[in-house]
Amino acid sequence: MSTTAQPVIKCDSVYKIFGDNAVKLLKQSGGKVETASLLEAGCVIGVNNASFEVHKGEILVVMGLSGSGKSTLLRCISRLIDTTAGDIFIDGEDLLAMNAKELINIRRNKMGMVFQSFALLPHKTVLENIALPLQAKGMSTTDSMDRAMDMVNLVELTGCENDFPRQLSGGQQQRVGIARSLAVEPDIWFLDEPFSALDPLIRREMQDEFLRLQSVLNKTILFVTHDFDEALRLADRIAIMKDGVIEQIDTPANIVLNPATEYVAKFTRGVPRERVLSCQDIMGKYDASAEMSDITVSKDAIIGTVAESVLTEPKPVAVTDGDDKIVGSLNSSAIIHILFGDTNSMPVNN
Repeated sequence: MSTTAQPVIKCDSVYKIFGDNAVKLLKQSGGKVETASLLEAGCVIGVNNASFEVHKGEILVVMGLSGSGKSTLLRCISRLIDTTAGDIFIDGEDLLAMNAKELINIRRNKMGMVFQSFALLPHKTVLENIALPLQAKGMSTTDSMDRAMDMVNLVELTGCENDFPRQLSGGQQQRVGIARSLAVEPDIWFLDEPFSALDPLIRREMQDEFLRLQSVLNKTILFVTHDFDEALRLADRIAIMKDGVIEQIDTPANIVLNPATEYVAKFTRGVPRERVLSCQDIMGKYDASAEMSDITVSKDAIIGTVAESVLTEPKPVAVTDGDDKIVGSLNSSAIIHILFGDTNSMPVNN
């Protein structure tokens, strides 16, 4: 994932305030919006001065409790609702300046959306449901069905293509929704709590499926959830929201190790560090003169998967990159500190 190229999504001081005189109140505040004063004026703030970028192939997970503004932010970026102020750019194009025709075009050709509600048409088969957005674009029935069948195979529903939604499990219905959103080959994928209505086991399976699809398709993704464990598992970066404000936006490891606010710290308490941190996050410098263990570990390996191996080694273990080049070292004390110590006092990447 590159961060030097033009971002796929760019938000600059985005506000969404619900209520009469929202624009006037925002101007009077000079951009420093206070929730209490807005409530007194009969307004509710959904998004408060959100600025960030999402780059090609990145999964940004936006999370927070109910009413934090995470779904409102997604709807602003997809222009399902209008912002009160700010700028939003998609591949450098001004989303808020687009007319209705341009907006329809970008949604049909560049954006895919999946919501908590599966929204499948009950009288149409799996194949017909997936083909709908293609036919809306003017694709022939034959071509749309061929493409829909490709999507059925992609989400591993082969054999269910002629079933109706009522014949499918919740997880299978959500796969159909995912397949339908991918049928138009979107560059950007918006997912708003897509797995929250599923049973825990099915939810885990769908997360696995999501990660598998992303490894194949490399989409730019904005994923909304209220589940911190889900965010940790899926995200390249996490944005944590409260009362419309992005409290912190960072990698899962940095959020766990260095929460920016007490509110963010509450989400990280009780999270097993070994499930989140990689060898790269806690490795020390490599000393070429030191006697090293015969084993090596990948810089991207999660600590929990290598802890036992490192702990049984009396010598430091080399940490390697994708080219098998040594980029650092790990020893048993670093692992013990992660498992049992105060990680906030621990030097990282030293």
